[in-house]
Amino acid sequence: MTKSTMKPNRRAILTGGAVAGLATAASAFPSPAVADGVRKWRMLTSWPKNSPGPGQTAERLAKRINDASGGKIAVKVYGAGEVVSGFEVFDAVSGGTAEMAHTAAVYWTGKTAAAAYFTTVPFGLTSREHMAWIYHGGGQDLWDRLYEPFGVKPFMAGNTGMQMGGWFKKPIRSVDDLQGLKVRIVGFGGDIYRRMGAAPVSLPASDIFTSLASGAVDGAEFLGPWIDEAFGFYKAAPYYVWPGFNKPNGTGECLIGKSLFDELPADLKQVVTDACMAEHAFALAEADWKNADALDRLVRDRGVELMALPQDVVARARTEAGTVMQEALDGAHLGPEILASYDEAQRKARRWAEVGTAAYQTMRGA
Repeated sequence: MTKSTMKPNRRAILTGGAVAGLATAASAFPSPAVADGVRKWRMLTSWPKNSPGPGQTAERLAKRINDASGGKIAVKVYGAGEVVSGFEVFDAVSGGTAEMAHTAAVYWTGKTAAAAYFTTVPFGLTSREHMAWIYHGGGQDLWDRLYEPFGVKPFMAGNTGMQMGGWFKKPIRSVDDLQGLKVRIVGFGGDIYRRMGAAPVSLPASDIFTSLASGAVDGAEFLGPWIDEAFGFYKAAPYYVWPGFNKPNGTGECLIGKSLFDELPADLKQVVTDACMAEHAFALAEADWKNADALDRLVRDRGVELMALPQDVVARARTEAGTVMQEALDGAHLGPEILASYDEAQRKARRWAEVGTAAYQTMRGA
């Protein structure tokens, strides 16, 4: 994992291919008109347009803002690749090519390692626990400070819930079966898999299926049963492993140019904030409901074989996780502060779960 490359000049992050890509996009993508009090905002996303889960969340979020603002903010959604690639949307908002984006913070660990904590980290907080940390445990303030040098304001806005361990062409029965496997994976999980002998590969969502089908990768993790089924991963890799130790949560983020957000009147700031909160809650409930149906369907109708990750894989991953995350955050901007806050949130969540949710699920029979 690379250390933070955060710099006070937000345009300094636009390097290499991103510069050319964003320059081209900007020339063909003129600044939005502001007429009769209507702000025309462009939302770039990291997802194929209107795809199940995050793609639909982006569309609903845009509609919530449009409707609740009474048309004072008009948001138009662009899918990954329509303006820039899914992995360039942060730079586009930071550099002023677009007003906002819908994406996931875990994609930006190459810019600042601590970003992963605002989506999910291995063996970390669950979706509800993560919401509690962001809304009530100081997480939002840390997130704001982390992105401030880039000129970007983040919000939680959508959640795909608990994730699965991924799709594999061959069964995984021990750590030995991971040796040399090319696995699409994002976040700290990539370094964990590397330490276990696999070869992590970073791919945007739109490229996962073709890479699985062609054999460019041997396995891939993305989200949960509902969205994974819609992307057709089962057609290329029949073994679906659980649990998803790498991503116990699926927080999506809405990014808005900070100066743009700061300039909004108070009522429109509240519209944007409330729209993000409403979509986050709605999307999480949607994921829980649809994942249950899709899991049954994958096994019953799609010929998918569910496989629990072997205990030696889980134990090794747990051992490696602490080292990976500590090394990634050493010297990173706000790294120690974010880690301390997150660990405290996890301590509180674990203690409450012992007598609350976890205890009840055990008593109920899960």
